Amino acid sequence: MRIRRGCRGSQSVTTEEQLARRVVETLQANGETAYFVGGCVRDRMLGRDVQDWDVATSSAAEKVQSLFERSEEVGAAFGVVLVHGEGAMVEVATFRKDHDYQDGRRPERVTFTTSVAEDVQRRDFTINGLLYDPVGDEVLDLVNGRADIDAGVVRAIGDPRQRFEEDHLRMLRAVRFAARLGFEIESGTLAAIQKTAPAIGRIAAERVRAELTRILTEGGARRGMELLDKTGLLAELLPEVVALQGVEQSPEHHPEGDVWTHTLMLLDGLPTEASVTLAMGALLHDIGKPATFERAADRIRFHGHVEIGVEMGREICQRLRFSNRETEQILALIGNHMRFMHVQQMRPGKLKMFLRQPGFDEHLELHRLDCSASHGHLDNYRFAREALSSYDEEALRPARLVDGTALIADGFESGPAFSAILSAAEEAQLDGAFDSREAGMVWVRQHWSAPAGQPVSQ
Repeated sequence: MRIRRGCRGSQSVTTEEQLARRVVETLQANGETAYFVGGCVRDRMLGRDVQDWDVATSSAAEKVQSLFERSEEVGAAFGVVLVHGEGAMVEVATFRKDHDYQDGRRPERVTFTTSVAEDVQRRDFTINGLLYDPVGDEVLDLVNGRADIDAGVVRAIGDPRQRFEEDHLRMLRAVRFAARLGFEIESGTLAAIQKTAPAIGRIAAERVRAELTRILTEGGARRGMELLDKTGLLAELLPEVVALQGVEQSPEHHPEGDVWTHTLMLLDGLPTEASVTLAMGALLHDIGKPATFERAADRIRFHGHVEIGVEMGREICQRLRFSNRETEQILALIGNHMRFMHVQQMRPGKLKMFLRQPGFDEHLELHRLDCSASHGHLDNYRFAREALSSYDEEALRPARLVDGTALIADGFESGPAFSAILSAAEEAQLDGAFDSREAGMVWVRQHWSAPAGQPVSQ
């Protein structure tokens, strides 16, 4: 048993930490052992902001609830209680041993214990196996986690193969911690992931998606993708991304190298806490290039890579169970990322419709990242950004002068052509072709014939 002083750090004490300290103090005052545990101890030692405060204790869940009026049991089988305070919440878990993992995710049964050593041995990585007593300002280190924090190493507790067989999701967590913290994965732990990687397919898509998006959005997205590739997990989860490797590009437009290198450089520029949709758009924006690679007369082309990429992106988003809203934005980012090359030639109406897309700030940021990770020219980025700032809401989204009611009143039949007519009329309105409902209908009759809605031949 190793007990060392000093984990208080210099950070200001948050409401959550105050509640966690009160929970530990109360439990200790009532004869129980209690510590901060896991990520909060690790991040406190690293001088990082702590997001969640967790407490491990010898106390049974029933006693925890009796000591804290505002509490609720959320995992009876696992001895987990949530204690609430003013604007804060702390998870309190009874020391336990886990048994009989069958589904590669959770134990079939647990037994509760008063031994902190037994509780620590069931945890995933040494850097998450540290405990801290805020009352005595003592760190309890039973797994040499402090040495691994100092060395910048992610190491499984005990037998790494067993840890990953118990819970396959731990493989993705190892990558996430290494990427976010700038750590290396210890060689034995890495080898165990490489051997166990095919088992990741047994994990629910929603849980895989959550870990993947955290790898992409918590900082270190490039490092995360490199480690996913090195561990073999990328080939299991996103073989379409592995296919980017070795796909040549035009040196004129992409002096950085192949599509994989370009994508890694783009991810390297992602800001920490980037949105999930921007991160996935960045990862998948060129996903259609391997399928459309063509070399003709010593020139490399990717005809149709955007359209193919949208369909591939749709399949990936469905496979990972992204929401409809997230999927729509990710596909829009893929589908529009090449349109920036034409922004300076767009007519005002087409430009306004381009700029007013939902989440356009993400389109703009993806374009900046795309250029910065290739040829470095930002002329179109600056033009689009300045154009966006020059228009107010009314200029970008005026009330439609030509709508479905006006078309029907003029003898047009509702049908497939309606949306094309309305879209064309709206773009013409933004171009300044007309400024009233009557003038708008004159414009429509000049370009479309009722009732079939066929274009008027020019």
